[in-house]
Amino acid sequence: MASSEHGEVTAGEYVEHHLTNLKLDLSTGQFDPYATGFWVLHVDTLAFSLILGLLFLWLFRRVSKNATSDTPTGGQNFIEMVIDFVNAQVAEVFEGAPKLIGPLALTIFVWVFLMNCMDLVPVDLLPSLGLLVGVEYLKIVPSTDVNITFGLAFGVFFLTIYYNFKFKGAVGFGKEVLTYPFAAANPVVQLILMPVNVVLRLVEEVARPVSLSLRLFGNLFAGELIFLLIALMMAFALEGITGIVLAALGVGLHWVWAVFHILVVTLQAFIFMVLTVVYLSAAAHSHAEDH
Repeated sequence: MASSEHGEVTAGEYVEHHLTNLKLDLSTGQFDPYATGFWVLHVDTLAFSLILGLLFLWLFRRVSKNATSDTPTGGQNFIEMVIDFVNAQVAEVFEGAPKLIGPLALTIFVWVFLMNCMDLVPVDLLPSLGLLVGVEYLKIVPSTDVNITFGLAFGVFFLTIYYNFKFKGAVGFGKEVLTYPFAAANPVVQLILMPVNVVLRLVEEVARPVSLSLRLFGNLFAGELIFLLIALMMAFALEGITGIVLAALGVGLHWVWAVFHILVVTLQAFIFMVLTVVYLSAAAHSHAEDH
């Protein structure tokens, strides 16, 4: 393992270091890896997610400005393929979707995909470069930070609440909350079951962003952890024949896992996008229409 001023770095310390965010405690103005609370910013998560978001906007704007119908470039063909793919998914899931849904789904898919792709960057590359400029901690995969996944999921949650009011009105939305799923014909029974309906609706609404965020976080965090464990295997290269065998096995596993992980990062971006459209579609259509 790599050495430090206090000696050899253990496997546990190595993993913990790579999974620790660069934290800025606004209450003290100090960078503290152990800081917790509302006023603590994960600077690396914010920086990488912002950079990747700007990269997405710059790339798509550049392609759109140079787009041509005569001899489209490979980049234009690829961007158009992605847009057509997303629009097809939206049309299939959300019939009569408002104009906002297509761009929203495209933004979610591409942005989450780019954040997930940071998981394919060699785990020691950017943290090592950060150490050279005095940055002790640097976690480069935004979607392995539960704060960013919850932020995205709660953005979707607030949109679903907005769409419920927009398409159903306050009265229609309130009636649905009070009467579904137990919409008994007898008014007395309806009145008795209203508290149950409200509790079930609250559980349903809260479960959506929680499951949406934890699914993305869990898959990417596990993927990053596996890359770290493989890197640990390769660190034993200088420790005799056994170390060489472990290192060689680690190199092979790294490439196999990287190829497989390309599917994971794409699939997780796709799932997040599709579930977002599904939730917004459900918010725009009443349960009475579905039955």
